[in-house]
Amino acid sequence: MAMFEVKELTKYFGGLAALSDLDLQVEAGEIRGIIGPNGAGKTTLFNVISGVYRPTSGEIIYQGKEISGLIASKIAGMGVVRTFQRTALFHKFTVMGNVLVARHLQAKVGLFRTIFGTNRRIDIEHEEKALEIIDFMGLSDLKNELADNLPHGHQRSLGMAMALAAEPKMIMLDEPVTGMNPTETKHMTDLIRKVRDEWEMTILLVEHDMKVVMGLCDKITVLNFGKKLADGLPEEIKENSDVIEAYLGGAEVVELLGE
Repeated sequence: MAMFEVKELTKYFGGLAALSDLDLQVEAGEIRGIIGPNGAGKTTLFNVISGVYRPTSGEIIYQGKEISGLIASKIAGMGVVRTFQRTALFHKFTVMGNVLVARHLQAKVGLFRTIFGTNRRIDIEHEEKALEIIDFMGLSDLKNELADNLPHGHQRSLGMAMALAAEPKMIMLDEPVTGMNPTETKHMTDLIRKVRDEWEMTILLVEHDMKVVMGLCDKITVLNFGKKLADGLPEEIKENSDVIEAYLGGAEVVELLGE
């Protein structure tokens, strides 16, 4: 049985099908790329999986349990956590403060008292775990820096650190290298591999940088107009005539798909 499965997933907005009878199976420990032209349904898929939207029909199965239509906090508590295109940070908190917020939200303790309270002692277990995650993400030297002062690449790393603080088993990365320069992009792709390998994480990845997708993902699913167009290994996707047609009508596709 696949760790994560989508069965005939459909989502309508008015009379428009943003997703239509979509099937998807992801194995534990896999990095699965979700790609497609603008408007293909990638963000809608992430929103439905993570509980932002309720599906119109179909099933979402995670570790053998149906999570279709559950609220976002319930889904996250079960181990499916999402990052966003625009990094959702507490910009006036330090790096450490941001990761502690995520830790305590996951632990369902008194967040306000923990962060702002007087005469309190930070729970040692949460502090140690937060420091472990910060070190893992290469942010130890910046743990006391305000999130607002971090460069873009480090802000994206902090966003992933906050996701890891919730102790997920599957993490959904929404355009993790958007806006990054080549050095930052390489650093982030290395981190994603490290998260998968050392944290035994399953990863769903939406990303427009095809070189990153082709070099990072074990398998790729291509969406077009809300439907699955293709599924397979990166090499298979590169050579798929339907994928080539969907992107560019056959022109310049080699460069687009990462050659």
